[in-house]
Amino acid sequence: MYQARPGKLVMLRRVLVLLLLIPLVDMLLLVYVAGWLGVVPTVALVVLTALIGMLLVRAEGRHTLRKLQEQVATGEVPTDPLMDGGLLIAAGAFLLTPGLVTDAIGFLLVLPPSRYLIRVALKKWVVVPVLDSRSGGFVTGNVYTYGFPDGGPGGGETVDLGGEAYDIDIEDDEGKGNA
Repeated sequence: MYQARPGKLVMLRRVLVLLLLIPLVDMLLLVYVAGWLGVVPTVALVVLTALIGMLLVRAEGRHTLRKLQEQVATGEVPTDPLMDGGLLIAAGAFLLTPGLVTDAIGFLLVLPPSRYLIRVALKKWVVVPVLDSRSGGFVTGNVYTYGFPDGGPGGGETVDLGGEAYDIDIEDDEGKGNA
């Protein structure tokens, strides 16, 4: 059975609270705006932001797909276009969800300047640390070339074996040496 680490449980709780908090804030903001503008203009605003947002997602998606194809054709690893594609999928989901808060989050994810900042932050704080921990340091190049990491079984001490380092003499049960 899978046992989650305490850090993952805390992160999971935070994500769940955020997922429950966003619709609540969205609903409260819609009620406030509907009281200020009226019901029909508020519904029209929500529909209009969804339509404009989806047009932007479509245009940015084409641009991102073009960048991805160019990088693959030149033999580069298309990490940035792939992350942009994922952020655009999330932007589309936020923009299709009725509400002004989700539309604002969707617009942040679809506009290139803010998407660049979000992509850099995700790489720095989420993607690289997770990949680095799962690959033993190969993503950032923080690998061990000799010895044991974190002290290991030897306690982190370096032992000089001298010139006799590879001469192993194993004795059997009768005390005779075998080489």
